Amino acid sequence: MPAVSPDRRERLLKVMGVTPWRLRSADASSAAMAGAVNDAVPGEGVACVVVLPAGASERELDLVGRALRAFGPVTGRAARLEAGERGLGHVPVAANYLVFGEAQARALGHELPAAVMSAAQIVLVDTPSALLADAAAKRRLWNGLRALGRSFGRS
Repeated sequence: MPAVSPDRRERLLKVMGVTPWRLRSADASSAAMAGAVNDAVPGEGVACVVVLPAGASERELDLVGRALRAFGPVTGRAARLEAGERGLGHVPVAANYLVFGEAQARALGHELPAAVMSAAQIVLVDTPSALLADAAAKRRLWNGLRALGRSFGRS
């Protein structure tokens, strides 16, 4: 059977509705590209990042997840980070950050460069444990989500 040219193979796969997947390799060029992505302008890659306290109960995380999914796909699929004793670790550059609690906001401030923080919208809301106990905390969460929604193009 004769070999098919790469262009023809791509066209045939596209006609059949097949999306070709390629295995990523961790070589030097992809590592350099990953560094370049983190130096990108906020909003070019990740739309929203959610920062949660470490050790939140399953009930608290369920409440937060339901609120994020109820607000829409951007917040429902947002990257979620936990701020523990060692901080956040690697924080992706994003246009918006939703932070649950002041301690997590301080951890985010330690990790992000000043240029990223000034360009991004950072919304601080109550901790998940406060959301379970206080109706006013739930209102503040919803108002924070609405503020994020305005930057996503929602009202």
